[in-house]
Amino acid sequence: MNVHVTASTAASTATRTPTPITVAYGDGIGPEIMKASLKVLEAAGAALAPEPIAIGEQVYLNGVSAGIEDSAWESLRRTKVFYKAPITTPQGGGFKSLNVTVRKSLGLFANVRPCAALSPFVATRHPDMDVVIVRENEEDLYAGIEHRQTDEVVQCLKLISRPGCERIVRYAFDYARANGRKKVTCLSKDNIMKLTDGLFHEVFDEISKDYPDIKTDHWIIDIGTAKLADAPEQFDVIVTSNLYGDIISDVAAEITGSVGLGGSANIGEHCAMFEAIHGSAPMIAGQNVANPSGLILAGVQMLVHIGQADVAEKLHNAWLKTLEDGVHTVDIASEGMTKEQVGTDAFADAVIARLGQEPTHFTPVRYNAETGGVAIAPYQRRERQTKTLVGVDVFVDMPTQNPDDLANKLNLAAGGAALSLKMITNRGVKVWPQGLPETFKTDHWRCRFMGDGVRKNADVVDLLARLEKSGVDFVKTEQLYEFDGKPGYSLGQGQ
Repeated sequence: MNVHVTASTAASTATRTPTPITVAYGDGIGPEIMKASLKVLEAAGAALAPEPIAIGEQVYLNGVSAGIEDSAWESLRRTKVFYKAPITTPQGGGFKSLNVTVRKSLGLFANVRPCAALSPFVATRHPDMDVVIVRENEEDLYAGIEHRQTDEVVQCLKLISRPGCERIVRYAFDYARANGRKKVTCLSKDNIMKLTDGLFHEVFDEISKDYPDIKTDHWIIDIGTAKLADAPEQFDVIVTSNLYGDIISDVAAEITGSVGLGGSANIGEHCAMFEAIHGSAPMIAGQNVANPSGLILAGVQMLVHIGQADVAEKLHNAWLKTLEDGVHTVDIASEGMTKEQVGTDAFADAVIARLGQEPTHFTPVRYNAETGGVAIAPYQRRERQTKTLVGVDVFVDMPTQNPDDLANKLNLAAGGAALSLKMITNRGVKVWPQGLPETFKTDHWRCRFMGDGVRKNADVVDLLARLEKSGVDFVKTEQLYEFDGKPGYSLGQGQ
């Protein structure tokens, strides 16, 4: 196992000023594993000044839909470091995801999940796996912008921005360089989503030129995920967008042997959050059987981030030594490898007893004490391109199953307008002109109107007024622009 390969520079903890951190004990098994984790961090010599806050289920039930109160935000703004146990989000009632709320509100754009095999002490088919997933954390489909537009169709907007792509891709390369990693792989679906995922891939190719010392490659997300599950040793650092990253990071954690061992860092320019990737597991709460390892390893990431890499190194090596010695919680216990099955508290005590020791089977972990985490490069905005309006997509709610009838109605309504009907699609498939009768259709139609040369928003307003007057039920519009002469919209069949 080779988590980090840069040299460690030991620092004295005796004179270190404690770093304030905001701590949430969470729900379910959260309080147990947080208590155990803080105990281990303190014993390792971490200089911390915890500020407890209340979040999660009880806050939700007290009427705060975001699961976090104003006083907690004040603590986070002050400490800029959040050590969080898992929480329970009540079912139903429109409660928002606290993780998503915190990530977006504090600008935590980078999610970092190391996924390394611990074979043979934790069973896995991939004993050489050592992958870090760097996931964009703020946009994509997780922007959560959804609408019901017709009786049959709802939509979710996939938002990908150049700043979002550039920040996460550059962070992935900087992380790789700071941690002795040799390759960064981009995963996208730009063979289908040519604009959104195409932008992500384009930015990856642009930024990779600034890192000639690091190898790169790109996979389409579906085959890339299959390769990750089958041969993860061929990957080193993976960078990808929000939804894909959420999925593959759980896949990667599971094939190392257990999602329960995974720690996660959420990094932003102004704040950072560290947490286990597993849930609150209320079914085993209060039984002293939960494995605190995921939260302990998140604590290791936190220590590196705040400049206490020497403590992180000592703690991580003691944790590896504990596994080597066969001291395991029930979730990873196995015949032949487990010498002592212990509970939450006893596992923490076992790690503490091995502080100062290093593993002999695993390669001892080495952290770079000089980095203090990965510096975030400021975003440099490029010169704006020339934007030209050339048309509009009008989305229409109409129960007809005959696109010719719809086209006739639209053409009659738009007669004399500067924009004329060029195409109708249904769920992205062209149905007019020259559609196929076999194509299944809903009540949601994209009607593309275009004109000659440069158009104005007034042309769109005029068209919509004509459609409204004729009784066409349009539910949304999307202007069609060219940027420096290149289409900023997906082309339809035959365009």
